[in-house]
Amino acid sequence: MVDTTGKELILHHAPRTRSIRCRWLLEEMGVAYTLKQAPYRATPEETAAYRELHPLAKIPALEHGETTMFESVAIMQYILATFGPSELEVRPGETDYGRFLQWLHFGEGGMTLPVTMLLAHTALLPEEHRNAGIAAWAKSETDKHLEALEHSGIGKGSYLVADRLTAADISVGYMLYLLKIIRQFGDAPDSVRAYFRRITARDSWKIASAD
Repeated sequence: MVDTTGKELILHHAPRTRSIRCRWLLEEMGVAYTLKQAPYRATPEETAAYRELHPLAKIPALEHGETTMFESVAIMQYILATFGPSELEVRPGETDYGRFLQWLHFGEGGMTLPVTMLLAHTALLPEEHRNAGIAAWAKSETDKHLEALEHSGIGKGSYLVADRLTAADISVGYMLYLLKIIRQFGDAPDSVRAYFRRITARDSWKIASAD
């Protein structure tokens, strides 16, 4: 897709972070962009400079002309609005528009708390700081979210909405990827694991998650 804005699009990225969502969408849409490795393990000077883009010095960050952004799902919506129309978006007037918005935000607003607590208390924190009770709660809540994804999301379809891959699948797919990284995905419902294999079989995913 040709950038008609005349502005360089810069994505600040690091492996395994939420910038994967943005990169995956850009690859699917064929939008030209510049990838910059964010200062994941940065010097104080690098961190101070990066805070001009992201006040929490986290990842991702996006630059496009005078626009800077740092919330991954908001960045996806910006990309769709700026470089669309695209089949990766369900637009107002389409039957699944409300459903599209729901699952687009479910990936972050719904799944983040249990998944990140599970990540923290099974893998991320030093063992002496992990809490088995929190880990058990997070696992139970994560399982409930996966069941909701199975029954209310995927159902008998191949994708979450509109019978096609959309940004909603990218949003949710990233959280499933985190669960796989921390080895908490093996007991997910069969349909959810098949769904993840299906959406990550694409070349766009392989590029987005490669480095």
